[in-house]
Amino acid sequence: MKNTIVGLGEILWDVFPERKVLGGAPANFAYHISQFGFQGHAVSAIGKDLLGKEILASLEKKHLNYLIEQTDFPTGEVKVKLDNWGVPQYEICEGVAWDNIPFTPAMENLAKQTHVVCFGSLAQRHEVSRNTIHAFLDTMPKDSLKIFDINLRLNYYTKEIVENSLKKADILKINDEEVVKIAQLFGWNAPEKEVCKQLLEKYHLDILILTKGTEGSWVLTPKEESFLPTPKITIADTVGAGDSFTAAFIASHLHGRCLVASHQLAVEVSAYVCQQHGAMPRLADAHLELFK
Repeated sequence: MKNTIVGLGEILWDVFPERKVLGGAPANFAYHISQFGFQGHAVSAIGKDLLGKEILASLEKKHLNYLIEQTDFPTGEVKVKLDNWGVPQYEICEGVAWDNIPFTPAMENLAKQTHVVCFGSLAQRHEVSRNTIHAFLDTMPKDSLKIFDINLRLNYYTKEIVENSLKKADILKINDEEVVKIAQLFGWNAPEKEVCKQLLEKYHLDILILTKGTEGSWVLTPKEESFLPTPKITIADTVGAGDSFTAAFIASHLHGRCLVASHQLAVEVSAYVCQQHGAMPRLADAHLELFK
Protein backbone atom coordinates (compact mmCIF):
# COMPACT_ATOMS: atom_id res chain seq x y z
CA MET A 1 0.00 0.00 0.00
CA LYS A 2 1.31 3.44 -0.91
CA ASN A 3 1.94 5.13 2.37
CA THR A 4 2.82 8.83 2.05
CA ILE A 5 -0.04 11.09 3.13
CA VAL A 6 0.30 14.86 3.42
CA GLY A 7 -1.61 17.54 5.29
CA LEU A 8 -0.81 20.69 3.33
CA GLY A 9 -1.51 24.21 4.58
CA GLU A 10 -1.68 26.04 7.88
CA ILE A 11 0.19 25.04 11.01
CA LEU A 12 -0.23 27.24 14.06
CA TRP A 13 -0.84 27.56 17.75
CA ASP A 14 -4.46 27.50 18.93
CA VAL A 15 -4.27 29.90 21.86
CA PHE A 16 -6.97 29.30 24.49
CA PRO A 17 -7.41 31.57 27.52
CA GLU A 18 -5.52 29.11 29.73
CA ARG A 19 -3.15 27.30 27.33
CA LYS A 20 -1.93 26.92 23.76
CA VAL A 21 -2.06 23.73 21.69
CA LEU A 22 -0.65 22.82 18.30
CA GLY A 23 -3.23 23.10 15.54
CA GLY A 24 -4.13 23.82 11.93
CA ALA A 25 -6.49 21.46 10.10
CA PRO A 26 -3.90 19.94 7.70
CA ALA A 27 -1.46 19.28 10.54
CA ASN A 28 -4.24 17.76 12.66
CA PHE A 29 -5.15 15.46 9.76
CA ALA A 30 -1.52 14.45 9.20
CA TYR A 31 -1.07 13.59 12.87
CA HIS A 32 -4.21 11.47 13.08
CA ILE A 33 -3.55 9.62 9.82
CA SER A 34 -0.05 8.80 11.11
CA GLN A 35 -1.59 7.22 14.20
CA PHE A 36 -3.25 4.70 11.88
CA GLY A 37 0.16 3.56 10.58
CA PHE A 38 0.57 5.76 7.51
CA GLN A 39 3.52 8.05 6.80
CA GLY A 40 1.71 11.27 7.63
CA HIS A 41 3.53 14.51 6.81
CA ALA A 42 2.66 18.04 7.94
CA VAL A 43 3.67 20.50 5.22
CA SER A 44 3.63 24.20 6.06
CA ALA A 45 5.81 27.14 7.15
CA ILE A 46 6.86 28.77 10.41
CA GLY A 47 8.71 31.92 11.44
CA LYS A 48 12.24 32.26 12.78
CA ASP A 49 10.87 32.73 16.27
CA LEU A 50 10.26 30.92 19.54
CA LEU A 51 6.74 29.83 18.52
CA GLY A 52 8.19 28.24 15.40
CA LYS A 53 10.84 26.38 17.40
CA GLU A 54 8.09 25.16 19.73
CA ILE A 55 6.09 23.85 16.75
CA LEU A 56 9.06 21.79 15.54
CA ALA A 57 9.68 20.48 19.07
CA SER A 58 6.02 19.51 19.38
CA LEU A 59 6.06 17.68 16.03
CA GLU A 60 9.21 15.81 17.07
CA LYS A 61 7.56 14.83 20.34
CA LYS A 62 4.54 13.52 18.43
CA HIS A 63 6.84 11.60 16.03
CA LEU A 64 5.13 13.28 13.07
CA ASN A 65 7.03 13.67 9.81
CA TYR A 66 7.12 17.21 8.54
CA LEU A 67 8.38 19.50 5.80
CA ILE A 68 8.19 22.90 7.47
CA GLU A 69 9.89 25.81 5.73
CA GLN A 70 11.25 28.73 7.76
CA THR A 71 10.20 32.20 6.57
CA ASP A 72 10.70 35.82 7.61
CA PHE A 73 7.03 35.99 8.66
CA PRO A 74 5.84 35.23 12.22
CA THR A 75 4.57 31.79 13.16
CA GLY A 76 0.79 31.57 12.98
CA GLU A 77 -1.50 31.95 15.97
CA VAL A 78 -5.27 31.62 16.36
CA LYS A 79 -7.02 32.92 19.44
CA VAL A 80 -9.76 30.46 20.38
CA LYS A 81 -12.78 31.03 22.63
CA LEU A 82 -15.18 28.19 23.42
CA ASP A 83 -18.90 28.79 23.86
CA ASN A 84 -21.04 26.95 26.44
CA TRP A 85 -21.25 23.89 24.16
CA GLY A 86 -17.49 23.65 23.55
CA VAL A 87 -17.79 25.03 20.02
CA PRO A 88 -14.80 27.23 19.10
CA GLN A 89 -14.80 30.81 17.84
CA TYR A 90 -11.59 31.87 16.09
CA GLU A 91 -9.55 35.04 15.72
CA ILE A 92 -7.01 34.22 13.03
CA CYS A 93 -3.83 36.32 12.80
CA GLU A 94 -2.90 37.52 9.30
CA GLY A 95 0.42 38.02 7.50
CA VAL A 96 1.92 34.89 9.05
CA ALA A 97 4.32 32.18 7.92
CA TRP A 98 1.68 29.73 6.67
CA ASP A 99 0.36 32.46 4.34
CA ASN A 100 3.79 32.38 2.68
CA ILE A 101 4.66 28.70 2.16
CA PRO A 102 7.29 28.51 -0.62
CA PHE A 103 7.25 25.74 -3.23
CA THR A 104 10.77 24.40 -2.74
CA PRO A 105 12.62 21.54 -4.51
CA ALA A 106 12.10 19.45 -1.35
CA MET A 107 8.37 20.07 -1.55
CA GLU A 108 8.29 19.19 -5.25
CA ASN A 109 10.08 15.93 -4.47
CA LEU A 110 7.61 15.09 -1.68
CA ALA A 111 4.65 15.87 -3.97
CA LYS A 112 5.93 13.34 -6.53
CA GLN A 113 5.81 10.64 -3.80
CA THR A 114 2.51 11.63 -2.18
CA HIS A 115 -0.37 9.16 -2.45
CA VAL A 116 -2.95 11.25 -0.56
CA VAL A 117 -3.12 14.96 0.26
CA CYS A 118 -5.57 16.90 2.41
CA PHE A 119 -5.80 20.66 1.81
CA GLY A 120 -8.30 23.43 2.54
CA SER A 121 -9.32 26.96 1.61
CA LEU A 122 -7.88 28.84 4.61
CA ALA A 123 -4.22 28.50 3.59
CA GLN A 124 -5.20 29.77 0.15
CA ARG A 125 -6.20 33.21 1.45
CA HIS A 126 -2.76 34.54 0.37
CA GLU A 127 -1.42 34.17 -3.17
CA VAL A 128 1.95 32.66 -2.15
CA SER A 129 0.53 29.67 -0.28
CA ARG A 130 -2.32 29.33 -2.78
CA ASN A 131 0.18 28.96 -5.64
CA THR A 132 2.25 26.48 -3.60
CA ILE A 133 -0.79 24.33 -2.81
CA HIS A 134 -1.84 24.11 -6.46
CA ALA A 135 1.73 23.45 -7.60
CA PHE A 136 1.87 20.58 -5.09
CA LEU A 137 -1.48 19.18 -6.33
CA ASP A 138 -0.36 19.41 -9.96
CA THR A 139 2.93 17.61 -9.19
CA MET A 140 1.36 14.60 -7.46
CA PRO A 141 1.07 11.25 -9.30
CA LYS A 142 -1.99 10.83 -11.51
CA ASP A 143 -3.44 8.03 -9.39
CA SER A 144 -3.20 10.04 -6.15
CA LEU A 145 -6.13 11.04 -3.94
CA LYS A 146 -6.88 14.70 -3.24
CA ILE A 147 -9.09 15.62 -0.28
CA PHE A 148 -10.51 19.14 -0.12
CA ASP A 149 -11.45 19.85 3.50
CA ILE A 150 -13.13 23.11 2.58
CA ASN A 151 -12.73 24.67 6.06
CA LEU A 152 -14.40 28.04 5.38
CA ARG A 153 -13.24 30.57 7.97
CA LEU A 154 -14.50 34.14 8.36
CA ASN A 155 -14.13 35.89 4.98
CA TYR A 156 -10.96 34.05 3.95
CA TYR A 157 -12.37 32.41 0.82
CA THR A 158 -13.76 33.31 -2.60
CA LYS A 159 -15.84 31.50 -5.17
CA GLU A 160 -12.75 31.23 -7.38
CA ILE A 161 -10.68 29.58 -4.62
CA VAL A 162 -13.47 27.12 -3.85
CA GLU A 163 -14.13 26.24 -7.50
CA ASN A 164 -10.47 25.79 -8.44
CA SER A 165 -10.02 23.48 -5.44
CA LEU A 166 -13.14 21.45 -6.17
CA LYS A 167 -11.98 20.91 -9.76
CA LYS A 168 -8.84 19.18 -8.48
CA ALA A 169 -10.47 17.27 -5.60
CA ASP A 170 -11.56 13.63 -5.43
CA ILE A 171 -13.12 13.90 -1.96
CA LEU A 172 -14.86 16.88 -0.34
CA LYS A 173 -15.23 17.28 3.43
CA ILE A 174 -17.77 19.95 4.42
CA ASN A 175 -19.96 20.78 7.43
CA ASP A 176 -23.56 21.97 7.62
CA GLU A 177 -22.66 25.64 8.11
CA GLU A 178 -20.32 25.52 5.13
CA VAL A 179 -23.02 23.97 2.93
CA VAL A 180 -25.20 27.03 3.56
CA LYS A 181 -22.31 29.35 2.64
CA ILE A 182 -21.58 27.39 -0.54
CA ALA A 183 -25.24 27.47 -1.57
CA GLN A 184 -25.20 31.24 -1.15
CA LEU A 185 -21.89 31.57 -2.98
CA PHE A 186 -23.12 29.53 -5.95
CA GLY A 187 -26.67 30.92 -5.92
CA TRP A 188 -28.23 27.52 -5.29
CA ASN A 189 -31.60 27.52 -3.53
CA ALA A 190 -31.84 23.92 -2.34
CA PRO A 191 -31.76 21.82 0.87
CA GLU A 192 -28.29 20.91 2.15
CA LYS A 193 -28.36 17.33 0.92
CA GLU A 194 -29.34 18.47 -2.57
CA VAL A 195 -26.50 21.00 -2.52
CA CYS A 196 -24.14 18.14 -1.64
CA LYS A 197 -25.47 16.02 -4.51
CA GLN A 198 -25.02 18.95 -6.89
CA LEU A 199 -21.41 19.32 -5.73
CA LEU A 200 -20.83 15.58 -6.21
CA GLU A 201 -22.17 15.69 -9.75
CA LYS A 202 -20.82 19.04 -10.95
CA TYR A 203 -17.25 18.41 -9.80
CA HIS A 204 -17.17 14.64 -10.44
CA LEU A 205 -16.30 13.86 -6.82
CA ASP A 206 -15.81 10.27 -5.67
CA ILE A 207 -16.97 10.95 -2.09
CA LEU A 208 -18.55 13.82 -0.17
CA ILE A 209 -18.44 13.87 3.64
CA LEU A 210 -20.99 16.12 5.39
CA THR A 211 -20.71 16.56 9.15
CA LYS A 212 -23.59 18.12 11.08
CA GLY A 213 -22.30 18.38 14.64
CA THR A 214 -24.67 16.79 17.13
CA GLU A 215 -27.16 15.98 14.34
CA GLY A 216 -25.03 13.28 12.74
CA SER A 217 -23.11 12.94 9.47
CA TRP A 218 -23.56 11.82 5.88
CA VAL A 219 -21.13 10.15 3.50
CA LEU A 220 -22.29 10.34 -0.11
CA THR A 221 -20.97 8.86 -3.34
CA PRO A 222 -22.61 8.83 -6.79
CA LYS A 223 -23.98 5.35 -5.95
CA GLU A 224 -24.11 5.04 -2.14
CA GLU A 225 -25.02 7.04 0.92
CA SER A 226 -24.59 6.51 4.65
CA PHE A 227 -26.06 8.44 7.57
CA LEU A 228 -24.97 7.90 11.18
CA PRO A 229 -26.05 9.77 14.31
CA THR A 230 -23.50 11.51 16.52
CA PRO A 231 -22.93 9.70 19.83
CA LYS A 232 -24.14 11.49 22.96
CA ILE A 233 -20.95 12.40 24.82
CA THR A 234 -19.54 14.93 27.27
CA ILE A 235 -17.59 17.41 25.15
CA ALA A 236 -14.26 18.85 26.27
CA ASP A 237 -13.87 20.82 23.03
CA THR A 238 -14.57 20.19 19.35
CA VAL A 239 -11.31 21.59 17.98
CA GLY A 240 -9.84 19.12 15.47
CA ALA A 241 -12.80 16.73 15.61
CA GLY A 242 -13.54 17.14 11.91
CA ASP A 243 -9.90 16.54 11.02
CA SER A 244 -9.84 13.30 13.00
CA PHE A 245 -13.11 12.28 11.29
CA THR A 246 -11.51 12.76 7.87
CA ALA A 247 -8.32 10.94 8.86
CA ALA A 248 -10.15 7.93 10.30
CA PHE A 249 -12.43 7.67 7.27
CA ILE A 250 -9.51 7.87 4.83
CA ALA A 251 -7.43 5.34 6.80
CA SER A 252 -10.31 2.86 6.72
CA HIS A 253 -11.08 3.60 3.05
CA LEU A 254 -7.46 3.00 2.04
CA HIS A 255 -7.55 -0.34 3.85
CA GLY A 256 -10.42 -1.35 1.57
CA ARG A 257 -13.24 -1.27 4.13
CA CYS A 258 -16.75 -0.52 2.93
CA LEU A 259 -18.33 2.93 3.06
CA VAL A 260 -20.44 2.28 6.17
CA ALA A 261 -17.57 0.68 8.13
CA SER A 262 -15.29 3.60 7.27
CA HIS A 263 -18.02 6.05 8.26
CA GLN A 264 -18.59 4.26 11.57
CA LEU A 265 -14.91 4.43 12.50
CA ALA A 266 -14.82 8.14 11.62
CA VAL A 267 -17.80 8.82 13.91
CA GLU A 268 -16.24 6.90 16.80
CA VAL A 269 -12.84 8.56 16.45
CA SER A 270 -14.19 12.11 16.18
CA ALA A 271 -16.44 11.52 19.21
CA TYR A 272 -13.37 10.37 21.16
CA VAL A 273 -11.40 13.48 20.13
CA CYS A 274 -14.30 15.70 21.27
CA GLN A 275 -13.87 14.25 24.74
CA GLN A 276 -10.20 15.29 24.87
CA HIS A 277 -8.62 18.74 25.07
CA GLY A 278 -6.83 20.00 21.97
CA ALA A 279 -6.82 18.92 18.35
CA MET A 280 -4.14 16.22 18.53
CA PRO A 281 -4.78 13.77 21.37
CA ARG A 282 -3.48 10.23 21.18
CA LEU A 283 -6.31 8.02 19.98
CA ALA A 284 -7.70 5.11 21.97
CA ASP A 285 -5.82 1.81 21.78
CA ALA A 286 -8.87 0.13 20.19
CA HIS A 287 -8.61 2.57 17.27
CA LEU A 288 -4.84 2.30 16.94
CA GLU A 289 -4.85 -1.51 16.88
CA LEU A 290 -7.49 -1.70 14.16
CA PHE A 291 -5.23 -1.95 11.10
CA LYS A 292 -2.22 -3.72 12.63
